[in-house]
Amino acid sequence: MPTRLKRPAFWRHVAVALGLIAFQGYLGYSVVTGQFGIESQDALEAEIDELNAKSGALQAEIDSYRHRIDLFQTTKLDPDLVSERARALLSMAQANDIVVMIDPRTGKPISGSSAPSTAGELTGIIEDGID
Repeated sequence: MPTRLKRPAFWRHVAVALGLIAFQGYLGYSVVTGQFGIESQDALEAEIDELNAKSGALQAEIDSYRHRIDLFQTTKLDPDLVSERARALLSMAQANDIVVMIDPRTGKPISGSSAPSTAGELTGIIEDGID
């Protein structure tokens, strides 16, 4: 008895091919616009650069604070500088202190034999130099 083999349907092959093409299209779309796709990589790299810059600025600030803290160690602390700075911040002077007025623009002494000035000029300069 002869047997006849059934030929597979043409539409089945077309459906499988279309399904695979659609899946490849989905994967291609995900490569370009997905969460970790090409477009997202650019945004992530920009964010990384921004955070690295921010990290560098914060590290510089931390180093500045560490340096200021190191200046307060008793082995490095100069009592004369501390008392001078404290009196300058509190605007206090002792009777035996010598006060030398310095022009903030030039860094040179204001009063003296080389630069005579009046009290009005000194008052204006002093007020300009006050923080």
